[in-house]
Amino acid sequence: MKETLAKYIQRKVKMSDEDLQLILSYFKPRTVKKKEILLHEGGLSNRMYFVVKGCLRIYFIKDVGTEVTRRIIFENDSSSSMVSFITENGSKEYIEAVMDSELLYMDRKDFYHLVETLPVWEKFYRHQLEYAYVINTNRLMSFITNDATERYLLLLKENPEIIKRLPNRLVANYLNITQEGLSRLKSKL
Repeated sequence: MKETLAKYIQRKVKMSDEDLQLILSYFKPRTVKKKEILLHEGGLSNRMYFVVKGCLRIYFIKDVGTEVTRRIIFENDSSSSMVSFITENGSKEYIEAVMDSELLYMDRKDFYHLVETLPVWEKFYRHQLEYAYVINTNRLMSFITNDATERYLLLLKENPEIIKRLPNRLVANYLNITQEGLSRLKSKL
């Protein structure tokens, strides 16, 4: 399991084998079942997750009770409810396993210990924050400037795995359209 994580980290930053082994030693395995909630609204996001196999989704619930999916994390990617992780305030989001999943996670205290003591991990973290900023900004801009068809085509181009592997309910939710709207889009295209 950790070999996959090692490759992921090394694609982002170059480091010595000694530093890599130290970082990997902080990660612990966890297996979760489909629909298992890893973080509830109001809880503290104190773990950074890396998906070895499966899929996680980060979502929040609007005042009217509607779920809004903010992020989908498949294999070879990592995430957390970052606002809570950084601020140590209660999360406004949930993290849920979309399917049975194998994860590796690092506790927040260990994560920041490495940021403070290992320059290469600080560089990795900066890379992750910059990547998250770009993804979130592009997603926000897409919601503001693109209609549903354009958002669907962009998703098909940039991340077709979401459309291929997830049920229409979650794809529609991620695109912020109804399932019926997604069905009409698919039949039209």
